[in-house]
Amino acid sequence: MSVPTIPAEEIHPSLWRASQLARGRGRTVDTGYPALSTELPGGGWPIGVLIDLLVQQAGVGEMRLLQPALSSLGNQPIALVKPPHTPDTLGLGYIGLSLDRLLQIKTPNTSDALWSAEQILRAGSCGALLLWTQHAQSSSLRRLHLAAQSSETLFIMVRPLTAAPDSSPASLRLALRPSAEGLMVDIVKRRGPTRAEPLSISLQPTPVLLSRHARLSRRPLAEVVPGSLPAEVVA
Repeated sequence: MSVPTIPAEEIHPSLWRASQLARGRGRTVDTGYPALSTELPGGGWPIGVLIDLLVQQAGVGEMRLLQPALSSLGNQPIALVKPPHTPDTLGLGYIGLSLDRLLQIKTPNTSDALWSAEQILRAGSCGALLLWTQHAQSSSLRRLHLAAQSSETLFIMVRPLTAAPDSSPASLRLALRPSAEGLMVDIVKRRGPTRAEPLSISLQPTPVLLSRHARLSRRPLAEVVPGSLPAEVVA
């Protein structure tokens, strides 16, 4: 008597074929960009895990990329830990994010930023948490990933593109590069097959980008005088 063959992906939700996108095991939030959502397991940003956004420099458009997801969280607070610039009211308002929902946490060093992020995740008090950091040890990433798994928070870490070759417990890693229309997005890591070609994502422009400061926003961070331009990080 023949025994019916059960597809591997039907045995347990954690199993998936390398040639296929994994099924979403938890809740996801729609990215607002169909081309991107189609490439992500579960069809959106995963909730309760660490997500890595790797950027050439902070402010290439990460907040505009996340805007549809952040807006869909209702009135839940959004925590910004160690943002590289002061959030700009004009830019945020133009993309539909109210300052009333934002909690800005300034820390003197990376250790305090990582600690603050972990406490926010464990408290479960925010719908989304965005953490900007230049350096993070593997042990710190694992702690944050574990803390995220006990929460219902959309957790995004924004780190330098140079960290792409490093190992990370993040379930999803995307590399973001500015383009004329918005962003070129490379999928560095996902639960599914590799994708060689980048995705082109058109982003809504903001008054900040259309101002005379726009060309300054593409300069390396080392050349920018703190406080000398509106926060492109929120545009």
